[in-house]
Amino acid sequence: MNVLLVEDEDRIASFVEKALRRRGFDVRRVVTGGEALGAVSASVDIVVLDLGLPDIDGLDVLRALRKSWASLPVVILTARADIDDRVVGLDLGADDYVPKPFAMDELVARIRARLRPQPDGTSTKLNVGDLELDLIAHRARLTGKIVELTSREFALLEMLMRHAGQAVPRSDLLSNVWGLDFDPRSNLVDVYIRYLRRKVGDDRIQTVRGVGYRIVEPAHGQ
Repeated sequence: MNVLLVEDEDRIASFVEKALRRRGFDVRRVVTGGEALGAVSASVDIVVLDLGLPDIDGLDVLRALRKSWASLPVVILTARADIDDRVVGLDLGADDYVPKPFAMDELVARIRARLRPQPDGTSTKLNVGDLELDLIAHRARLTGKIVELTSREFALLEMLMRHAGQAVPRSDLLSNVWGLDFDPRSNLVDVYIRYLRRKVGDDRIQTVRGVGYRIVEPAHGQ
């Protein structure tokens, strides 16, 4: 997968580029908004975009990208962490918004999530019964009420809901949500599954012994 990294801070760019390359991504880094707009092509699979660029504000770059490349995934990576900035970025068409400082594993998980095709090619919401996941607003609702999730919990729930009714191996969850190689001694997935169950209900997430986990719609009346 080809990543266009738009970042003018050398230290951060080097950190991100090396981490992505270790995980199998091809990375091209540019420094300015002008370079970014000139570098986008059909071969670019995703853009990781800083907002504080030296020539053009990153939001203006995003606006320009959306005019010519409406379906190209864009993940904003920025020090602007205020909720107003996030709302503006998402409203302009960003697929995700990662504030600095950030965990590299989380960034990788979010990039991978944006690279996975939507279930019908266009939908931005996932539903399993009365549980809904809004991929643009980055919000979960259960019976219409908002469920507060951490970024990691959201990514884990998204992975399960994209494969609703299917057993998802622990190794796949660990790789896609945390960007880690499978370690049979690790209970990281199990710990976060417990967190999710507390928030969405034990009966929605089933343990598939020897494999992993599966999300289902609870039986009527449960």
